[in-house]
Amino acid sequence: MATEGGGKEMNEIKTQFTTREGLYKLLPHSEYSRPNRVPFNSQGSNPVRVSFVNLNDQSGNGDRLCFNVGRELYFYIYKGVRKAADLSKPIDKRIYKGTQPTCHDFNHLTATAESVSLLVGFSAGQVQLIDPIKKETSKLFNEERLIDKSRVTCVKWVPGSESLFLVAHSSGNMYLYNVEHTCGTTAPHYQLLKQGESFAVHTCKSKSTRNPLLKWTVGEGALNEFAFSPDGKFLACVSQDGFLRVFNFDSVELHGTMKSYFGGLLCVCWSPDGKYIVTGGEDDLVTVWSFVDCRVIARGHGHKSWVSVVAFDPYTTSVEEGDPMEFSGSDEDFQDLLHFGRDRANSTQSRLSKRNSTDSRPVSVTYRFGSVGQDTQLCLWDLTEDILFPHQPLSRARTHTNVMNATSPPAGSNGNSVTTPGNSVPPPLPRSNSLPHSAVSNAGSKSSVMDGAIASGVSKFATLSLHDRKERHHEKDHKRNHSMGHISSKSSDKLNLVTKTKTDPAKTLGTPLCPRMEDVPLLEPLICKKIAHERLTVLIFLEDCIVTACQEGFICTWGRPGKVPAEHFCRQEDRMQGVLQDQN
Repeated sequence: MATEGGGKEMNEIKTQFTTREGLYKLLPHSEYSRPNRVPFNSQGSNPVRVSFVNLNDQSGNGDRLCFNVGRELYFYIYKGVRKAADLSKPIDKRIYKGTQPTCHDFNHLTATAESVSLLVGFSAGQVQLIDPIKKETSKLFNEERLIDKSRVTCVKWVPGSESLFLVAHSSGNMYLYNVEHTCGTTAPHYQLLKQGESFAVHTCKSKSTRNPLLKWTVGEGALNEFAFSPDGKFLACVSQDGFLRVFNFDSVELHGTMKSYFGGLLCVCWSPDGKYIVTGGEDDLVTVWSFVDCRVIARGHGHKSWVSVVAFDPYTTSVEEGDPMEFSGSDEDFQDLLHFGRDRANSTQSRLSKRNSTDSRPVSVTYRFGSVGQDTQLCLWDLTEDILFPHQPLSRARTHTNVMNATSPPAGSNGNSVTTPGNSVPPPLPRSNSLPHSAVSNAGSKSSVMDGAIASGVSKFATLSLHDRKERHHEKDHKRNHSMGHISSKSSDKLNLVTKTKTDPAKTLGTPLCPRMEDVPLLEPLICKKIAHERLTVLIFLEDCIVTACQEGFICTWGRPGKVPAEHFCRQEDRMQGVLQDQN
């Protein structure tokens, strides 16, 4: 093992790195894996995923960890930087036959010390609801695979709901379920609710309410991941056709789109205040997209292969005082900064609140986000105000031209892709990080579209449903020839024909959907370190540490500066001394 700057070979794995906050250090005693600690043979298996939940128990150690490795699923007490991991005592362990777990998600709203609801998606298309604490399996959805036969790529509880959850498949479909309803004994029949460019939403036709409540058909090829906005009102989806599509979840309206520079998009995340979306994919880039302006504002190049996970760090937010003359917003414009997600560090919140109460001083925020990829590297990035709100004139003439042209979409493109809800053209670039209130209120008013299309007596969420789509044979995911240029010309689906003509890469490159590389700022990573032997599949920012995982099945904890107890370093030094003595 080599520390930062200590290795002579580029392929040496790093165990620490330094940023402006200080030293981040790998904590070997906090590593989680299968109990035998043997590296998993990852050939042909699904990516290792990790989910966290806090049970808020009185012991002060309420964090729980779930991860999948091959056919196995583990549930542990997560001790983080405080104590060493005890792999001999998993709370729950499950081994599946004939299928593999692919993704999972805890319901944070209903979690208690006695019970927790965990959704698990599988490679054969089923979704299981289990309680790892009670060691119970309560329900199995899509059991007979009548709804969708393809692999589950992403599963998440709908924010603020105890019973609704959303499931994405490699078929390109998404389904909305209610845990209280059954899936029926026959294949569901659907009727169209809403159709737009490259998407359609159908409700389920049935005499009695059944799952799925909604079926979404989105883009071409696999739907690789989706993410809800921090307020739960919007849904960002990334697909194998290379498109980011952002929807108003309640009104089923397409808010905006973006095209990757090349290949499919594999991952997506929201900034804690919901103003920016970051994607990663097969073009080896991270792309920053403005939710308000519906445009690409920056790209980042640091990875040497596909980017598998992107995530914002809500605990590393730089707040600085600036020149009062620069500020043009009001106090209300800063309210979004006070709601940076649900799991935010108290120190960051207090600093934002303090700056918000100072009338004459502006708030300058630097967003931190990270990415991991198949190149086994971890990259950290800072999104600063010179990128978010460039001074006029812009440093690059071509960037200036691109921003101005964004107000009028090019011929053949969808106007919605470059406008904000309720506005015909994007608003001028703001000087603050505020989200215009009109955009939110106008977008919310569109929910009336749903009301007329849904049977009375059923809640709005419970009646959302998804459009049926013919089974597509795209089982070989994450291949470069699945990008837009290889859509089959034999498809008889009119929606697909529209998508094909609208998403020709040659026509999107150089437009607001996909600016050229020289048209937008190019970010350089703060750090870019090789931290694993196999491709990285997990990146999660917690208050006192960063959690990563690789395809070998090792879940690693990186202590933040000043957050690691002294005894942790003592244990590591004793361990290293023992290794040296053995070698001698």
